[in-house]
Amino acid sequence: MDVLSDAIGAMRTGRPHSTEIRKHAPWGVRAEPFHGAGFHVVLEGTCFLIPPEGAAITLNVGDVVCLPHGCGHALADSLSTPLTSAPVASLPEMAPSTDDGATTVLLCGAYTLDQSRPHPLFEELPEVIHLPGRLGHRRPLHAAVNLLADEIAGPDHGTEAVVSALLDILLLYILRAWLDEQADDGPATGWAATLRDPAITAALRRIHQDPARQWTVEALGAEAGLSRAAFSRRFTSLVGKPPLGYLTWWRMTLAARLLRDTDKSLQTIAQRTGYTSEFAFAKAFKREYGLAPGRHRQQSRS
Repeated sequence: MDVLSDAIGAMRTGRPHSTEIRKHAPWGVRAEPFHGAGFHVVLEGTCFLIPPEGAAITLNVGDVVCLPHGCGHALADSLSTPLTSAPVASLPEMAPSTDDGATTVLLCGAYTLDQSRPHPLFEELPEVIHLPGRLGHRRPLHAAVNLLADEIAGPDHGTEAVVSALLDILLLYILRAWLDEQADDGPATGWAATLRDPAITAALRRIHQDPARQWTVEALGAEAGLSRAAFSRRFTSLVGKPPLGYLTWWRMTLAARLLRDTDKSLQTIAQRTGYTSEFAFAKAFKREYGLAPGRHRQQSRS
């Protein structure tokens, strides 16, 4: 199992979407906050991204910007252009300006994510991730962007499935690039360091592969090739939770996803997440979420 992929999968709800937007100066729009992660890619021209706090960011051709927490922001051809408000969902429907000003073409999209219980990796992400499109840099990321832009510009049989898959790939490449940047900027910390630590990554993978196993700190330390004490210290320092604390957190996160996305029985979910009985699972789940599993299932689908 891949920890980064699991982190995204645990939070995902619904299907991602994207569209190409062509604007002629002057233009400006303010996007309201939303539950998910958004991105913009400049395919042609330039523009400014105005975050909720801090200085505006100049975006040039090839630049990718991601908003992992769905923060409100604005896009405009100039910092002096008045802004009109619109929810993120309506950005694709922005009518092109009729003026003959400079043209900007953007690829914009959004992922619907459950931000109420983010994976610890997502909690470390900044409000805005800006990845400049330097020539010859991040080739896989820009290859995914080009494929996505081509598919949207010329839809064909299977386009819906292709676009959905490419959006998943794009988000993973964005997160990979950010994690790599943290390491390039100096000694990595947090999850940037965690995913570069072979020993701790090995233990995390085993937790994700087999959450139902009755893991002990000693057993996880053996997977990491470390003594119990050394493993516990290193894991807690990097991940921010002790080994068994992260195991419980992941089990409950997986259980919530199974309750939301499947019709599996509580007994089956209990077995999948390492509990010997439905009663023991329900008790642990209520302690974590504050309500019974069945009630959680009803609320998550309403």
